[in-house]
Amino acid sequence: MKKILIIDDEEDLCEILQFNLKGEGFDIQIAHSAEEALKINIGLFDLIILDVMMGEMSGFKLAEKIRKEMLLAVPIVFVTAKNTENDLLTGFNVGGDDYITKPFSINEIIARVKAIIKRTGEQPVVRETTISVGEMEMNFDKRTLKIKNKEITLTKKEFEILVLLVKSKGRILTRKDIFNNVWEDITIVTDRTIDVHITRLRKKMGEYGKYIKSKTGYGYTFEKNDN
Repeated sequence: MKKILIIDDEEDLCEILQFNLKGEGFDIQIAHSAEEALKINIGLFDLIILDVMMGEMSGFKLAEKIRKEMLLAVPIVFVTAKNTENDLLTGFNVGGDDYITKPFSINEIIARVKAIIKRTGEQPVVRETTISVGEMEMNFDKRTLKIKNKEITLTKKEFEILVLLVKSKGRILTRKDIFNNVWEDITIVTDRTIDVHITRLRKKMGEYGKYIKSKTGYGYTFEKNDN
């Protein structure tokens, strides 16, 4: 079953889309703001339906983060009342795959969603498999970390924590955020457990371990600076 994430602050519209898309066999999850969506593992979804005008962070800004910071290729369909040519061009420039203006018919959005999912399902998704930060290189497919061309042995959880922090570069992740994204199995994980994993990860990373910053009272972030 294909998973779709709807991100829109209009609750009535979300309910209508959820009801009709569920009727077409899709698994639907809803977030009512960009900030709420960022607490979800967006990489698990096959398509995102995204409003443009929302609260503090716009849909355009969220799409940009998904593409440039999280490096995700999940298809994005903008659904918005903003209908000028500049708006449309902005939507595609930040990584949108389709742009539907309000008001729209439910049949139209269902048809477009199905077309995009079919197209992306038939074609290989092109995505970045590595991230480089200075002399540190992570390969997601091989699940390896190299620092100064030397491979560093990490456990599965350590690697996943590092991936999460690097992809969320500059954003503070709480221990709950880390738990929700890394510990998918049903496990009792305390704050101390996560702190121990971070400590071991920093030690293995040597001088690069200093870029995993502790934010007292909040959590952790990855910042490539020497402050």
